[in-house]
Amino acid sequence: MANFSKPSVPRFSVDVYQNEYLPEGGREVNAIVTVTSTGGGTLAGAPAAPRPAGPDAGAAVALMVDCSGSMDYPPTKMRNARDATAAAVDTLRDGVHFAVIGGTHVAKEVYPGGGRLAVADAGTREQAKQALRRLSAGGGTAIGTWLRLADRLLSSADVAIRHGILLTDGRNEHESPEDLKAALDACAGRFTCDARGVGTDWEVKEVTSIASALLGSADIVADPAGLAADFTRMMETAMGKEVADVALRVWTPVGTTIRFVKQVAPTVEELTGRRTEAGPRAGDYPTGSWGDESRDYHVCVEVPAAGLGQEMLAARVSLVVPQPDGSAQNLGAQGLVRAVWTDDMTASTSINPQVAHYTGQAELAQAIQEGLDLRKAGDIDGATAKLGRAVQLAGASGNADTAKLLAKVVDVVDAATGTVRLKAKVAEADEMTLETRSTKTVRVKK
Repeated sequence: MANFSKPSVPRFSVDVYQNEYLPEGGREVNAIVTVTSTGGGTLAGAPAAPRPAGPDAGAAVALMVDCSGSMDYPPTKMRNARDATAAAVDTLRDGVHFAVIGGTHVAKEVYPGGGRLAVADAGTREQAKQALRRLSAGGGTAIGTWLRLADRLLSSADVAIRHGILLTDGRNEHESPEDLKAALDACAGRFTCDARGVGTDWEVKEVTSIASALLGSADIVADPAGLAADFTRMMETAMGKEVADVALRVWTPVGTTIRFVKQVAPTVEELTGRRTEAGPRAGDYPTGSWGDESRDYHVCVEVPAAGLGQEMLAARVSLVVPQPDGSAQNLGAQGLVRAVWTDDMTASTSINPQVAHYTGQAELAQAIQEGLDLRKAGDIDGATAKLGRAVQLAGASGNADTAKLLAKVVDVVDAATGTVRLKAKVAEADEMTLETRSTKTVRVKK
């Protein structure tokens, strides 16, 4: 576990945004919980500061590179993947444990081999890049085997942060969906993983499900030439992580039910089903690893009905790092969610701006995903309605990036009313980019 006495470890804070007023008989309480960590390894997106070599470096990284036969079409794809992995290796901080895995229908150790991890320094980085030059394409795709090998290698290091970076260009055709899910279940909570699809022959839902299960990011790199820059950014972000296995602990009083807990920024991620019990009336929701960053969570609870003028604590949110012995280290930040019953209609009917904004962002992500599924199924009217609603929501919330992606799939007649026409011809990369990035959100305008 991370050493919390170090000055480089982030300090956590929790802010709660809500309208605590409920009308008589009201029972649903919504709050946006903003968690911020400051003073860690990154600042405003800058790379991590150098840290000493040796066991104190605190991180291990496994790079999983697709080497299936399709990576040879075109031949530049494999070359770009090698170059991108080399760029990521160059970004490794001295002292970080690492390995490179070549993935086909089996998983092979490319570097260092022997079931172990290397420790990054000038010499091992150069050796890893030499090994990468020997990578060639051939074989099938069984991503679950790559993840299981990554887990075995990463677990051999006594470090706080364990992270994977996975690149694929094709569908997971050489193992069943059940095998992949079993691998994800086995790896969840053991390491985090960013997943990337290169080109347009891979399955969006496969790649996003990997990132979701392992609390990492997912994205498309439609042009393989963009891989090196993307891998470098991913590795810089990974090097900035300082605290692993942070959980959002939500305590609720007797009679109160948690309806859902979801991350809503920087992406929408459902956490409700990932709860683990943490003592009487408390549950932990995993958030993964943290550096210098801020994320928003939507907590919705149902409270017992109460009379006018009464008030109660509806939930208490804190941050913990679960320990192997079943205890938890509290990170010293908490927020309170309140409920107050009033007959002031203005107070009880106003919607908190943060809650309203993120409710819209979650609906936006769902409308895009449903719209694209309907389009693939040939339901033109249904797809038009859903994607039109998405255009309306993107415009209203100021999500300009998503609005631009939508405009490549539909012709926008009137954004304010969500009036659109499906484009007759859509580039596959544009549709896949919209689907992959559909869960990305924008923060509330201050």
